[in-house]
Amino acid sequence: MVATLDPALVAKIEALDAGLRRLGNTVIAFSGGADSAFLAACARRVLGAERAHCVTAVSPSLAGDEERDCRALAQEWDLRWTPVTTNEMERAAYRLNDTDRCYHCKAELMDVVGPIAQAEGATIVLGVNVDDLGDHRPGQQAAEQAGAVFPLVEAGFTKADVRAASAYLGLRTHDKPAAACLASRIPYGTEVSVGILSRVDRAEAALHRLGFAQVRVRHYDNMARIEVDSSELLGAVERRVEIVDAVKGAGYKYVTLDLEGFRSGNLNG
Repeated sequence: MVATLDPALVAKIEALDAGLRRLGNTVIAFSGGADSAFLAACARRVLGAERAHCVTAVSPSLAGDEERDCRALAQEWDLRWTPVTTNEMERAAYRLNDTDRCYHCKAELMDVVGPIAQAEGATIVLGVNVDDLGDHRPGQQAAEQAGAVFPLVEAGFTKADVRAASAYLGLRTHDKPAAACLASRIPYGTEVSVGILSRVDRAEAALHRLGFAQVRVRHYDNMARIEVDSSELLGAVERRVEIVDAVKGAGYKYVTLDLEGFRSGNLNG
């Protein structure tokens, strides 16, 4: 099945399949991104729909476009899929938005998904890859503390491996742009609110409609700092009137373009 791939990647896919078989029943934290989508598709292939339960956390921090894509992927791939409501906004430590915000968000996810996994005798699995281990991601600690496991890490998958294997398997998510939760657009120390998350979501959705696939709207009170892929910077300048109208329409007063382009997690520093 995978003979045309690089032998090292073949070995990783085989290791992932074996790891999933050992786990048996799984509950996959399914955000619809390239990593969790690849993991979900592999679990569905190896374990079948009944033993691979995909669960998507729905809250103000999940972009509306992402929730809709999760639903679409579940239908396209015949996934056993359940959207669940998480209430991280009720956690004061999350709203405070310090450098451990992601810990409290993931702890909320584990509290909601944990009972589902327990009822099914399943293990919670997350689409964390090897490259993620070097970034500041306290949510991984919360997940591990709750007993979740990272099959992609155990099989040695990098982000590039995930995309290459996804492309080979024909998954349309192989080149899907990274899409972290909306709270990652808010600088540490600025309190997270539903209003801010909604404004960011509306602004990014408007930019997606303009054709910008990889985009971030970083929130600074009444100012939006926009990041697009470096290859699209010139096009963004040329379409500045459309961009300004779109972002102001979401509620911002000032609109700026970051000339360094998109950088994942650049507010972590």
